[in-house]
Amino acid sequence: GDDRAPGTRTAPVRTPERARDLVRKRVPGQSADLTVHLAPGTYRLDRPLVLDARDSGGNGHRVIWQGGRGTVFSGGRAVRGWRPVKGDAGLWSAPAPAGLDNTRQLYVNGVRAQRARGPIPVALTATDTGYTASAGTLARWRNPSDIEFVYPSGEALWNIQQYGLGPWTEPRCPIGSMTGTTVTMAQPCWDNSTKRVEFPDIPGRSINMVGPAKLTSGALPGYVENAFEVLDQPGEWYLDRHTRTVYYRPRSGENPRTADVEAPVLEKLVDGRGTGRAPLHDIALRGIEFSYATWLTPSSSEGFSEVQAGYTVTGAEGWKTQGLCEYTPGGTCPYASWTRMPGNVAISHGRDIEFSDDSFTHLGAAGLELGTGTRNATVRGNVFTDISGNGMEIGGVDAPRPGSDADLTRAVSVTNNHLYALPREYHGGVAILNGYTRNNTIAHNQIDHVGYSAISMGWGGWPDKIGKPATANVSRDNRVSNNLIFDYMQALDDGAGVYTQGLTGSSLDNGEKITGNVIHDGWGLGRTVYTDNGCTYVTVEGNVLYGAQANVASKHVDYRDDLGNNDPTRIVGNYWEQGDRDGNDKGVVTSGNHILADPSEAPADIVAAAGLEPRYRGLLGRTFAADSVPEAPTRVGDFAADGSVYVTWNPSYVEGGSPVTSYTITATPSDGGHAVSTTVPAARFKRIAYAVVDGLTNGTPYTVTVTARNGAGQSERSLPAAPVTPTAGGPGALPGAPTGVKANADATAATLSWTPPKTTGDTPVIGYRITVSDGRGIAVNGRDALVSQPRAKGMLRVIGKLRPATAYTFSIAALTATGTGPSADVSVTTSNG
Repeated sequence: GDDRAPGTRTAPVRTPERARDLVRKRVPGQSADLTVHLAPGTYRLDRPLVLDARDSGGNGHRVIWQGGRGTVFSGGRAVRGWRPVKGDAGLWSAPAPAGLDNTRQLYVNGVRAQRARGPIPVALTATDTGYTASAGTLARWRNPSDIEFVYPSGEALWNIQQYGLGPWTEPRCPIGSMTGTTVTMAQPCWDNSTKRVEFPDIPGRSINMVGPAKLTSGALPGYVENAFEVLDQPGEWYLDRHTRTVYYRPRSGENPRTADVEAPVLEKLVDGRGTGRAPLHDIALRGIEFSYATWLTPSSSEGFSEVQAGYTVTGAEGWKTQGLCEYTPGGTCPYASWTRMPGNVAISHGRDIEFSDDSFTHLGAAGLELGTGTRNATVRGNVFTDISGNGMEIGGVDAPRPGSDADLTRAVSVTNNHLYALPREYHGGVAILNGYTRNNTIAHNQIDHVGYSAISMGWGGWPDKIGKPATANVSRDNRVSNNLIFDYMQALDDGAGVYTQGLTGSSLDNGEKITGNVIHDGWGLGRTVYTDNGCTYVTVEGNVLYGAQANVASKHVDYRDDLGNNDPTRIVGNYWEQGDRDGNDKGVVTSGNHILADPSEAPADIVAAAGLEPRYRGLLGRTFAADSVPEAPTRVGDFAADGSVYVTWNPSYVEGGSPVTSYTITATPSDGGHAVSTTVPAARFKRIAYAVVDGLTNGTPYTVTVTARNGAGQSERSLPAAPVTPTAGGPGALPGAPTGVKANADATAATLSWTPPKTTGDTPVIGYRITVSDGRGIAVNGRDALVSQPRAKGMLRVIGKLRPATAYTFSIAALTATGTGPSADVSVTTSNG
């Protein structure tokens, strides 16, 4: 096209900006829908496509931006001119293209490369301003102020540390400067992550009430990122901003000279800027792939001081003021209004907006942001994948009290979308984040292979931790229904398939409804549906829930009155493993739920209705890159036994286009001797959550790494676990008996629940064995069996194939590498049916 052309089919314009300007001239006399036809091809944007009220439909008609397969809005720049680096086999370099001053992502043939990362090569001791290093190694690295420390979290397990600000977070802070052995961290990220103010009369309770006041593990980072010196594996890259050079180590089969290498430059691709008085309205964006955008705030001194779900503490004194409202002098209101991650495609004050048949991929912040004042919006039939943070965001938490109607986000419909393989960088992100909103519907979506929670609803409920009411807000009449959610919480813990908190309405009639969803196989310690702090007026009904540490939890007191009543909640007609008895516990009504002994016993109509409706199931086959190797496993932990090492890790939920088939665990001795490897099928690892490397030399320390394999090949090596030393031992100390054992039964199945033994003996618990009085022995494995031990979190399992009206006794014993401990018994009689 040519931007001097009239914009007809035979004389098209070249840029979306010019098309927008032509639309502005035609809208005033619009007598039908006006369509901007986008031919297939990549539209490289020099700046965001800004849309405002002038770009809206007119006279009751819409403006439709219509693309098709191969229509791409790109904020990237092609990186060309690759050459091998002399003296470093396998390393290539290219000059940074014009306009590339900084970025956090690089893509090779549509596959995200890993920004250079590795273990920290020195011991660090935390100080008020950063760290003292055991040697001056880091100070000799190039571009110290570009280096970033990462603080991965999740539950502590074996020798896996919890580094972050709660097991649901993964903060990141850049280094400010380094001199000798003195590491000074960038401000305000450091203070915002280490100084969060605590209640003077509640030691350890931060005033923000969400997590700890400072980074755990003595504020030590888990690993280092964006340093040239750790650019040591195929698939890793580094941008030297000072020499304007991009470095990359190609994966097997890649040729940088012929590859399409893209570096994102823009931070927004589409920026819809309506206002309360002049909203952007009656616009549809269809058939467009939004790709190659970044987000540079985490690379600045602000860093990424996470609170939850991509919200961060920002500003010079954010740690003691931001969103703390009446809880601290100078606190800004409303409570919990921290800084939200932006969207690479963003709409504010949009009315009657549609996104359909689009793709949000290769993005560096959140994918789609429907911000303040958005209403009557439709998000239908889209794919969200390969996104650094949240998949999509609806509304916000800046205006929780009833105020300007123009600022209210409501009537947003999110249906029949596929969200998967995200977040890629900020692992505390969620697939769909919904703030304070009304009349929204999130239905018939498929969400799978995500790092943390799949759907997060509400906000501001945490004050109930100190006996205060949840923050008043405008939320009501929101529905989460008929979604299919699986393989969630693959990276972090303490979340859910559907996580909800805060006040959701003013009654059970207009409170949040969670109905007809099928949610299964969460990896992290958490729930299928999690009604967290301050939740009131939630209905959880007719769902199929299994494969999690717990199904629906938990109860929270409604402190808006002085009666101490628990929140009114309905948990009705679900098919689950939890097995709670019917009852009314101070407003929490549990009724008509069914114990699910086997997923195949779930009602076929609920299962069939969950997830994408038939006409949208083609989304599951939509791809945006050639098949590639999986992402490396994360959070590798181990412990040593006699001649062996037991190893666990978080799975590779970014599979690269074909399923992960196996994992290879390699134990490398510190003395430079022969490394020992073992390979386990991915299905076995998913079932038992650990592997054993045998044939090791006692008395020798070993460092363990893990790789994943799929049809395209083997992943990058994981970051190493802390070294462990096998030791010869005798019989050893066995674990204690499980505690708090309970049972609840219906006619043909029983739910057993227990907490781990108070003592584990010589080695951690790796599973349990249930012996049934009918002679059966049942192995209990899985990540929950491993991770529930350190903080004594509850376990549950369903035993099926029981006979009605029959008494049963169940004996539960803990297993360790040392042996089997004593059992704890519980008896129950099944019902008549």
